[in-house]
Amino acid sequence: MSARTVLLLGDKFVRCALLEEALREEVGKQVSTTAVELSWPIEPFGRVAEVDEASGSEEDVLAHIQGKEIVVTEMAPLTARVFAAADSLRLVVVTRGGPVNVNLEAATRHGVVVCNIPGRNAQAAAEYALGMILAAVRRIAEAHSSLVGGRWRGDLYAYEEAGFELGGSTVGLVGFGAIGRIVARALTALGAQVLVHDPYVTDEEVRAVGAARTSLEELLRSSRVVSLHARLTSETAGLIGRHEIQLMPRGSALVNTARGGLLDYSALIEALESGHLWAAALDVFPEEPLPPDSPLLTMPRVVVSPHIAGATRETAKRAARLAAVQVGRYLRGETLQHVLNPEVMEIRHADRR
Repeated sequence: MSARTVLLLGDKFVRCALLEEALREEVGKQVSTTAVELSWPIEPFGRVAEVDEASGSEEDVLAHIQGKEIVVTEMAPLTARVFAAADSLRLVVVTRGGPVNVNLEAATRHGVVVCNIPGRNAQAAAEYALGMILAAVRRIAEAHSSLVGGRWRGDLYAYEEAGFELGGSTVGLVGFGAIGRIVARALTALGAQVLVHDPYVTDEEVRAVGAARTSLEELLRSSRVVSLHARLTSETAGLIGRHEIQLMPRGSALVNTARGGLLDYSALIEALESGHLWAAALDVFPEEPLPPDSPLLTMPRVVVSPHIAGATRETAKRAARLAAVQVGRYLRGETLQHVLNPEVMEIRHADRR
């Protein structure tokens, strides 16, 4: 039997070499691979045709997709035009949790199953969120940059300038998926009182990590630190706006390592300038890269980073390994996991009958 054809559209994070190694371990010589490496994250992702957060062009994909049965990618633009040209394609595995670079409707129309890899970077993103919380409330980044710039900031020890401890503070987590749960456990270990708002989890799930479930309004009113961990959907877009920020206690901190669209950044800047918010830590923004004239770059007690919360080597290896598992399940005729368009599977089963 001839080997099944796989197109690996890797990038500078989930490298083609990682994908090839994981496939060899999972399926041996059952597949024949073509590997193409895209430029993300050296070059920022963006919108390509009708899909978002994509790297490369439609032409990059079209040049290699003919005759391929399986595509594995993190960032390649899999558009309606691509699916229309991919007559042999049956499976797409996207090595990320939010596959907005895939036109799912077009995939379904052309009978292509699409799977994703949720939770691949949960540990990395949770650790980074905790680091950003600490950096914000203890002014770590500000102290570092001033010292390397030649200034010894002894004034940061003054009472009015000193940060505050997480132990004994109330910290609110908006969103309680895989990332939020790890953050909650770490915060409770530090002695924080953790509140959670997530309409899709139970009280029992929240209590299992030592936290308490509450409404968004109560969480905002009660928390000295609020950290965002929700997915960006039509329900959560703009979830934290001017009204919600004003509900937070004066002198509190806001952290966003999830998605820029969850938060009104104009309202955030106003609250920081007025002193209503004491600090903020941000890894995501409504426009990425962050414009060089953004006031967030020069504000005191604001920590910013270039959307790298999930950037660990373990995340990249995990993504490759989990993608290879999906390819293996497909080749063996086993039930696929994390299928985003199960109706395609139902049609295939009906056709076999």
